[in-house]
Amino acid sequence: MSLYRSVKSTYPLQMQDLEQPLQFDAHQRSNASMSTSSTILLMSGSLRQGSVNEATLQTARRLLTESVQTRLAIRFDQLPHFNPDLDQEPLPLAVATLRAEIAAADALLICTPEYAGALPGAFKNLLDWTVGGAEMTGKKVAWINTAGAAAPSGGEDAHASLRVVLGYLGAVIVEPACIRLPVARSMVGTDGLIKDEDLCHKLKLALVALTSSLAHT
Repeated sequence: MSLYRSVKSTYPLQMQDLEQPLQFDAHQRSNASMSTSSTILLMSGSLRQGSVNEATLQTARRLLTESVQTRLAIRFDQLPHFNPDLDQEPLPLAVATLRAEIAAADALLICTPEYAGALPGAFKNLLDWTVGGAEMTGKKVAWINTAGAAAPSGGEDAHASLRVVLGYLGAVIVEPACIRLPVARSMVGTDGLIKDEDLCHKLKLALVALTSSLAHT
């Protein structure tokens, strides 16, 4: 039985569950090796204020509050354009901050849009800055694809590119936690969180898959 199917029956989600962060019983906590020392770094590939990508990560943060620590990554508009000549000590401050955040995390959760059939240029710039360090090697990574039905490729081109880059970086992709979750702006409440019950249910299942993978780190 797949992880997705096994957790689906274990974690039925109601809208009121958003008021209760992700919880595990004793057996599940042991299997998932959950502890407050685990940290997930949340990375948005969008700079747009109030984007659905940001809303998705903020919703994930709400669901994970008592399960693991979460941290929002440095905004990538603070990073300089990638230049190999600058990829040496002393690193630009924003680059050093980014690499330190990745090093301190047990896993990364990425939520990025697709622009013109590829990763947003500014987000690709962030990934380029991680190549010169070893922080991504062996790091557990998952992504949430929020592309809507109107997206020409459903965001698949961007995430196929992301997969290739993560492979070069030596990251470990947690496949059961990488999901398509079409989020329309109308599904985001005034509090900046996803309010659609079905989407929250699917997001919660992906988070269970990601946190469970940390037991095998």
